[in-house]
Amino acid sequence: MALVTTKQLLLDAQKGGYAIGAFNVENMEMVQAVIEAAEELESPVIMQTTPSTVKYADVDYFFANVATAAKKAKVPVVMHLDHGSSFELAMEAYRAGYTSIMIDGSHESFEGNIEVSKKVADACHPGGVPVEAELGKVGGKEDDLDGGDDNPYTDPHQAKEFVEATNIDSLAVAIGTAHGVYKGTPKLDVDRLSEIREAVSIPLVLHGTSGVPDEAVKECIKRGICKVNYATDLRIAFTKGVNAVLAENPDTIDPKKYNAAGREEVKKYVMQKMEVVGSVGKAK
Repeated sequence: MALVTTKQLLLDAQKGGYAIGAFNVENMEMVQAVIEAAEELESPVIMQTTPSTVKYADVDYFFANVATAAKKAKVPVVMHLDHGSSFELAMEAYRAGYTSIMIDGSHESFEGNIEVSKKVADACHPGGVPVEAELGKVGGKEDDLDGGDDNPYTDPHQAKEFVEATNIDSLAVAIGTAHGVYKGTPKLDVDRLSEIREAVSIPLVLHGTSGVPDEAVKECIKRGICKVNYATDLRIAFTKGVNAVLAENPDTIDPKKYNAAGREEVKKYVMQKMEVVGSVGKAK
């Protein structure tokens, strides 16, 4: 089927008490792995790329990759810009055909974040494309993303004002998760999440979920999270598959052989996370 937007998928998840997995894809094999997992489990799915990923090629390359896979799929597939770093990049993805856009103005002042988030929402909504924004800062470092050292959590009172002022469709919250690899077990402020849920009515998004215990993710979903992002662990899974082939057969020169192994590891990981977020069978 053709690509769909996150709008109804997240509203359905919010109503049904589950979440949709959003998986960062870096190459064709990762796209194939995510689609295969979604098809087998009859799960809707969100595929996304960050600014550093699209810098490696461009939005058109990645859009064409995912759009081709989605066209052959029987489940709903979204193409999402993750952590859009500027209005210009958001518009570039929008024009390329992305069906969901995130603008990350969390490094701006509160007023500056409102301004850029509203500007993107105003530009995307006439075309029916929903917008995600972030309030507070998800910590850690990954690619060009740097949450900084202060890592302020999302303020529930500010969240209400922010959502009303920007007219965004979903809100990424900072409750103690971080991008990249955790050095220990993350401690999530789930009570804060519940307060945010009471303050705003739109779907909530959890970033930096690679490495977060599954039970903690399930608790966050119970408290209102409707979209769960995974990135670092997909890279780890893909590399694990590639390394296994090269370790056993170091003279392998056909990229298809080791990339296929990476694809299989990513597929297994994605299927397990779809079980965790509760999206299995929701594409029926």
